[in-house]
Amino acid sequence: MAPAGTASDTLDRPHFIGIGGAGMSGVAKVLAMRGARVSGSDTKDSPIVGALRELGATVHIGHSAGNLADDATSVVVSSAIRDDNLELVTARERGIPVVHRSDALAALMDGSRPIAVAGTHGKTTTTSMLAVSLRTLGLDPSYVIGGDLDAPGSSALHGEGEIFVAEADESDRSFHKYAPEVAIILNVELDHHANYASMDEIYESYQTFVGRVRPGGTLVVSADHPGARELTARVGGRDGLRVLTYGADAGADVRVLAIEAHGLTSEVTVRLAESLGGAELTFTVSVPGRHYALNAVAALTAGAALDVPAAELAPALASYTGVKRRLQLKGTAAGVQVIDSYAHHPTEIAADLEAIRGGAGEGRVLVVFQPHLFSRTQELGTEMGEALALADASVVLDIYPAREDPVPGVTSALIIDAAARHGADVTAEHDRNAVPELIAGMAKPGDLVLTMGAGDVTDLGPEILARLQSPEN
Repeated sequence: MAPAGTASDTLDRPHFIGIGGAGMSGVAKVLAMRGARVSGSDTKDSPIVGALRELGATVHIGHSAGNLADDATSVVVSSAIRDDNLELVTARERGIPVVHRSDALAALMDGSRPIAVAGTHGKTTTTSMLAVSLRTLGLDPSYVIGGDLDAPGSSALHGEGEIFVAEADESDRSFHKYAPEVAIILNVELDHHANYASMDEIYESYQTFVGRVRPGGTLVVSADHPGARELTARVGGRDGLRVLTYGADAGADVRVLAIEAHGLTSEVTVRLAESLGGAELTFTVSVPGRHYALNAVAALTAGAALDVPAAELAPALASYTGVKRRLQLKGTAAGVQVIDSYAHHPTEIAADLEAIRGGAGEGRVLVVFQPHLFSRTQELGTEMGEALALADASVVLDIYPAREDPVPGVTSALIIDAAARHGADVTAEHDRNAVPELIAGMAKPGDLVLTMGAGDVTDLGPEILARLQSPEN
């Protein structure tokens, strides 16, 4: 990676390499809405790219040295951009400042009251819940989320309110760049094995993030999750930091008294500590599963930390109905619902399967799983297979490499073998194009099909629906 420039004076005419990505596109959108002359490039056209063009951005398809405008004031990159990228090489040669996405996002948050949402799981959902509910209350926050809420390009918005809600990515330690007024930590587990060798390194990274909370600011942290509890013990007692805990633990500042499932929604009852008003509140979460209910409680606690009345924010949380790729219903065909899940870590896989089980009724839960990253599969393949045993049947694809090169001996077989050892009905499928036909032969009316993973497995949902609708089915 080229040395990063400072973001403060270089974002008037930024050029984004990989502008169509979930994280990059949001930063580009907010800059465009604030009047910057944004340009960028991506490997393929997409609805997100189209949405950026509608805001006035110039987007090139394909990477080329000629894509950089003569008057570009910076080149914005993520950790996924390799050093030999032609546009990055050209930027170095021309002396154009190179700004990491996290520095650009930190600059956007200057002058606001930022809420930064961190954790191994649940960041996108919790950030989205806050963005939607605060907008419902008319507070007009700015936000940058790691996934679209509904329409392409809806992952970010420049608002006129004082609150800025952002997802804080721990994977490459880029969340160390932010200085939030409120930091949320949902959970702490070992992941991102290419960057972290141990839990101690993970804890140290999160401690650095907590150390960036503004003086007088608040840490909102789970009282139930073991990793979060350990982190709280490590950072406790810091001068100028208020700690608010949430969860079912009896000592939580926002204590969960009950979570009742009602089909694909939940009803949540919480009691606030006296310091937060002492009220008991019951509200609806419009997505299924205990983990999503707890995300909503984290959002409620963060809002209370910024003096948003909890009695108003709680019902507003029901206006969140989901984000793309987080148990998103893609459609129904031949009596079969097809749902998309971003789950790629064993904890997430198990949580989504348990959540969706309640909505399946007498039907079966069928999973098309695409492992994400060789490093993650190498470290957690056994646990992934164990989690997939919660499904009635699974089809496992080849590993989606993303930014990584293959690792000898690391294949989907690690997951498949582990799933089989735990009694799972699991099938290996190396040909992605064969999946719609395979699923059409397996699925029966009443079944739920999940496309699951952080790669391009999401594209299979519409293909499966089309095959289920075809006359030969």
